[in-house]
Formats: sequence, C-alpha cells, structure tokens
Amino acid sequence: MKTVLMTPEEIQRRIWTELGRATQDRHHAWRTPVLATLGPDATPDARTIVLREVDSSFSTLRFYTDSRSPKMADLATQPQAVLVFWSKRLGWQLRAKVSFTIHTTGQVVDSVWSRVSQSASAGDYLSALVPGTPVAALAPELKPGSHHLAVLSAVVHEIDWLELAKGGHRRAKFSSKSWEWLVP
Repeated sequence: MKTVLMTPEEIQRRIWTELGRATQDRHHAWRTPVLATLGPDATPDARTIVLREVDSSFSTLRFYTDSRSPKMADLATQPQAVLVFWSKRLGWQLRAKVSFTIHTTGQVVDSVWSRVSQSASAGDYLSALVPGTPVAALAPELKPGSHHLAVLSAVVHEIDWLELAKGGHRRAKFSSKSWEWLVP
C-alpha cells in the first residue's frame, strides 16, 4: 500500500485538529506536553502541563495552573517558552515557540473557575499550601471561596514539526506567515 503524503496546508490543519482533540481526549498524547521555561535565575526548567483549550483561529493554547507555582515566576520574568508534544500514534513531534499571557484575576479566570470549581480537579487550586511545599508542612487556613487558579494563554509563533516514519522522516517549520521544509 502506497503512503499518501500530506501537503503543508494539510499538515498544518491536522496539527490544529489533533491539538483540539487533545483537549477532549484524556488519552491523547498531546494532552500533556512538556513546557520548557527559563527561570528568573536564568536556569532552564521543564515540566509536564495539561492542555485545556485550543483556538486555532488565533493560534492560542490554554493551560491552568496554581498561581503560586514556580512556573509563574518563570513566565512572569520570561514569557517566551517552548512546548514539546510527542505522539507515538502519529509519529509526530511538535516543538512550539510560544509567548504566554498570565491571567490571575478577571473575566478569563472567573469563567474558567466557574467550570473547574464544579469538577474533581477543583481541589488542585484550593490548597492552602504552595506547590512544592514539603508534605509535613502545616497548612494555613484558606478563606472560603478563594482559590489559586491561574490561566496561561500561549500564542504559538512557530511550530517545528517532525514526522518519524519507516518510509522516511520529514520535518518542516511553520508560522502564520511562512512554511519551510527542513532536513530531519
């Protein structure tokens, strides 16, 4: 059976379709990309985060986190970061260069909190202890109704796409203005 190669436009559409699916399918590999940041002390850090929302028309990805998380200081100091997605099923790796906007109050956070507060994950944002605190620490009282939810909005500026396939690897880089084939 002969493999049909997709055009650059079809690849780009498929990338955004798969990213959208990852927000709905808990088992989709792209649901949990690695976020690589540069900290206030100029040291790199990487961690897995959960993709929550995708808006392909604005090339935007959204994530939720605890507002006291160390990644918040990283992104406040340096909002440019890289997200790495890998899907064994697709044989695709994405490296997305992004810039983040942090929302800790306002309509964006209130809208998300109205949904999250009714879910099992609400407890993730209700802890009186800061993420990374030793478990033995005594938890201070948290005011009723307060939470520590922050919404991270990432605008995708560039994607480096790599397809690993038996018939030959392919690689391309694209942004909103350009598409370029690269040597894998």
